[in-house]
Amino acid sequence: MAETADVVVIGLGAVGSATLHRLALGGASVVGIDRFHPPHDRGSSHGESRITRLAVGEGESYAPLVRRSHAIWRELEAQTGETLMLQTGGLVMGVRGGSAQHHGKDDFVGRTIAVARANAIAHEVLDAAAIAARFPQFALRGNEWGLYEPTAGMLFPERCVAAQLRLAEANGARLHLGETVRQLRARAGGVEVATDRRVVHAGRAVLAAGPWVAGLAGRPLASLTRVYRQSLHWFAATTPEAYAPGRFPVFIWMHGTGEEDYMYGFPALPGADAVKLASERYAATVDPDLVDREVTPAESAEFFARHVAGRLPGVSSRRVRAAACLYTVTPDSGFIIDALPDNPDVLVASACSGHGFKHSAALGELLAARARGAAGPLAGPFSLGRYQGVGQ
Repeated sequence: MAETADVVVIGLGAVGSATLHRLALGGASVVGIDRFHPPHDRGSSHGESRITRLAVGEGESYAPLVRRSHAIWRELEAQTGETLMLQTGGLVMGVRGGSAQHHGKDDFVGRTIAVARANAIAHEVLDAAAIAARFPQFALRGNEWGLYEPTAGMLFPERCVAAQLRLAEANGARLHLGETVRQLRARAGGVEVATDRRVVHAGRAVLAAGPWVAGLAGRPLASLTRVYRQSLHWFAATTPEAYAPGRFPVFIWMHGTGEEDYMYGFPALPGADAVKLASERYAATVDPDLVDREVTPAESAEFFARHVAGRLPGVSSRRVRAAACLYTVTPDSGFIIDALPDNPDVLVASACSGHGFKHSAALGELLAARARGAAGPLAGPFSLGRYQGVGQ
């Protein structure tokens, strides 16, 4: 006999765990399935920290999501007693007059400022002298400008995922971990999900499988998503007190004109004396089942030489640790949040294109409501229909 549920959630990372939690909290009969044991380091929701910022240069459509997510993180903290979000302030900066692209958008600093102004988000616009005076940890060239947002900070992704899964299970969700979904298909009255261990029949499915989404959804996701391997690096701080939260912000720094001429980073967490830094690369796609997950010392050294040397003089080239993660990216670096054209009982929540974690709590709330049959458009700006000939 097949197991039955109102909704089955496939993939329990950032968005999947949030959706499962909201469904269980609302009283739905819900099953969550993940091929690993989340929180895990196989996908996109790991690596100790993720930047969160209300002023999102990726576009006006994201601002309500991240604002709502901030409120949900605080609610979850009150329920669990855990620290899920740390407000450190955040700096987004680049070369004044430059056209460096970030997450598919030109003039990312200008766009970030525009979103902050349009949404009454507290911020300051700083020139190079003001940035240097406030944050002498950055070695600037003198032609930079940026936005400082006091409400920005970091999320702790593993804690966020674990907290939402615990609360989901406490509210009746059934978790099937270490199971691989082999087939997702339509059936009378909903969907059928077959794993390597069981069959689940449900009224609807939420597919939040990250880099594995295309293999389960098929077309059009297979033609609209690409998976890229990214590397994260922790380097020893020679003056760790200067990089502590409260003295050093989370930051995004577009230091050149190319798509990959940028890095982002975080304060050194207490007791770590190491600064986490990373960039993004889009030269080659990878298979999530075959990708090399080891970040070699040579890879960290190359990253340091290209991005860090001469820009953060208080950070040494001594690598403390490193990790790899996966980005699932669309042609316009936006999200896809929609029902599958050939199976409207499957709601797909991917790809987050490297900037999704900060929005995930609100996306989970939205997807849970739609999976329970709430009226209204799912997420217009993130629909498949924006791609010509898809979902029409």
